[in-house]
Amino acid sequence: MRQHWTILAFAFLALVIFSFSACTKSKISSTPSSTTSEEEEARKRAEEEARQKALREETLREESLSEQQAQERVESERSMFENDDIYFEFDSIRLSPEAQEILTQKAAWLRQNPGARVTIEGHCDDRGTNEYNLALGEGRAQSARDFLVDLGIKESRLTVISYGEERPIAKGQDEDAWARNRRAHFVIEE
Repeated sequence: MRQHWTILAFAFLALVIFSFSACTKSKISSTPSSTTSEEEEARKRAEEEARQKALREETLREESLSEQQAQERVESERSMFENDDIYFEFDSIRLSPEAQEILTQKAAWLRQNPGARVTIEGHCDDRGTNEYNLALGEGRAQSARDFLVDLGIKESRLTVISYGEERPIAKGQDEDAWARNRRAHFVIEE
């Protein structure tokens, strides 16, 4: 019987040793795998955060560029509005078809920019008296204003002034210079 207990003791001891070594292997093998898994997760999180940061920066760059482009477009449209004068025949306040087309475009811009106020300047060439040219410049500016009002622009947004012959755009005493000076010019006052 003693032999039987000895065998059982050895079997029990073998079982304990086997179990212990199995547990130790399991702990050893799970620790590196766990560490590797944690490192992998940390790496993936860092990559995702970097990707998100890059996306935010790209979005900010695009928004900044869009704002800059929008501002440039507004400035360009404003410049075109102000620099697109209308011209008149000698001794006339009648709007030509070309002038009416330009004024129609100006009315569209004014509708898109309801806060804008505009001064319409009437100009003449240097032929005629100062008093006559001031009156003629006034008539030209009023013709442009009346046309814009007929297109639906509030009169309160439009101011007229005459400079007569005082502010020529072209110097000279020939038909080309005179024609360039017979105009209405538009200034955005906002």
